[in-house]
Amino acid sequence: MKKALIFQGGWQGHEPEEVANILAGILEEENFQVKITDTLNTLAEDDLTEYDLIVPNWTQGKIEQEQLQPLLEAVEKGTGLAGLHGGMGDSFRWEVEYQFMVGGQWVAHPGNDGVPYHVHIVDPDHPLTEGMEDFKVVSEQYYMHVDPAVNVHVTTRFPVAEGPYETNGEVDMPVVWTKKWGKGKVYYCGLGHVAEIVRMPEVTKLMRNGMTWASR
Repeated sequence: MKKALIFQGGWQGHEPEEVANILAGILEEENFQVKITDTLNTLAEDDLTEYDLIVPNWTQGKIEQEQLQPLLEAVEKGTGLAGLHGGMGDSFRWEVEYQFMVGGQWVAHPGNDGVPYHVHIVDPDHPLTEGMEDFKVVSEQYYMHVDPAVNVHVTTRFPVAEGPYETNGEVDMPVVWTKKWGKGKVYYCGLGHVAEIVRMPEVTKLMRNGMTWASR
């Protein structure tokens, strides 16, 4: 049986405990043994290389080097990394090495929550998105710094906005991407602001596929 670690916490607006429980349930359905922790100390205390998958679910906050380095090293040695929204894409804002591993970092969500937007499946034949069609979400639309080396599987389009969010034109922003970190596979999904969004069938499917894909 594969083993997964979910560490949850940070800003409570993303409902980290509830989302962690949803993700754990998905993994248990896929025959993972799941440990959920609400302390970053676990990253320093456990042998992270024993996990097949690690799921960050910790928005903002501060991580100590003795906690971060074992995480970076475990993924480099082959432990998978998979997560969503700010729980993985807006963690530890001062830790650029973490952001390099993830492949991106949150910048803004123009209009905040409640924005209706279109989600486009780029490669419907890929195992992550096979059989999926484009869909709509009413949530936060993430605009991110993105590593140009990532493989993009799902996107959303940002139109020219008014006011402080004015841009030079339309741009396709990655929503789901994958990359490698050493021997480890990394999966990120920008959807999942709150538990209600994570429970959407499309988001649940993306996370099920992504977490199992990233796992060693």
